[in-house]
Amino acid sequence: MFISAIIKLLSKIFLLTGRIANKNAFLKPLSSEEEHECFEKLKNGDKDAEEKLIKHNLRLVAHIVKKYQNCNIEQDELISVGSIGLMKAVSSFKEEKGHSFSTYAARCIQNEILMLLRSQKKFQSEVSIDDKIGVDKDGNEISLFDILQDSSAPIEDRASTKVLFDKVVKYINEKLNTREREILYLRYAIDGGIPLTQNEVADKLGISRSYISRIEKKAIEELRQLLRY
Repeated sequence: MFISAIIKLLSKIFLLTGRIANKNAFLKPLSSEEEHECFEKLKNGDKDAEEKLIKHNLRLVAHIVKKYQNCNIEQDELISVGSIGLMKAVSSFKEEKGHSFSTYAARCIQNEILMLLRSQKKFQSEVSIDDKIGVDKDGNEISLFDILQDSSAPIEDRASTKVLFDKVVKYINEKLNTREREILYLRYAIDGGIPLTQNEVADKLGISRSYISRIEKKAIEELRQLLRY
C-alpha cells in the first residue's frame, strides 16, 4: 500500500500529458541527428534538450501503456508512471554504449509500469507473462516472466524510485506550508500506513473535500516546478 502511494504521488507530480486521447496529440519522433544533438546538449545540463527528448518520445509511453489497458489501472496513471520511466531513461542513457535510445527507453518504461503492477498485484490474464515486451542489452527478446525472474531489476527500480521520493519529501518538508504538508502526508501515507482519500482527509481536518483538492493540486504543482530545476 505504501509503495503504491509513493508511485501515485510521483506519477501525479510528473504527469506530463494529461489524458492522451489520440495519436495526433504526439510530437513526431526525433531524427537520429536531432536525438544525438539533444543528448550532447544534455551533457551540459540543457533542460530544454531534456524536455525535448521527453516530449518527442511520449508516443513510446502510450504505445507500451496500451499493452496494460486491461490491468484495472487508470490510463492516466499508467501514462504518468511510464513517463517517469521515460525521464529516467533520458537522464541515464549513454550513447557510447551503442544501444538505440528507443530500445533502452522501452525497457525503462516497462520496468516502471511493472513495478506499479507488482505493488498493486493487478496482473490480469489478458497480459501473459510469456508475452515478448522488448529486448535486453544484447538484443535478446525478453518477456514479463524474464523481468519478474530477474531479482536485480525490482531492487534497482525500488532504489531509483526511493531516491526520487526522498527528494520529493525533502521539498515537501522544506518548501510547502504547514497545511500543504499535512494534506500530502495524509493523502500519500508519507510516514507509512494507509493513504487516505480526499473525503477521509476532509473529515479528519474538518474542512471541505473541494478545499482539500485545491490545496493538493497547488502543492503538487509547486513540487513539479521545484523538480524542474
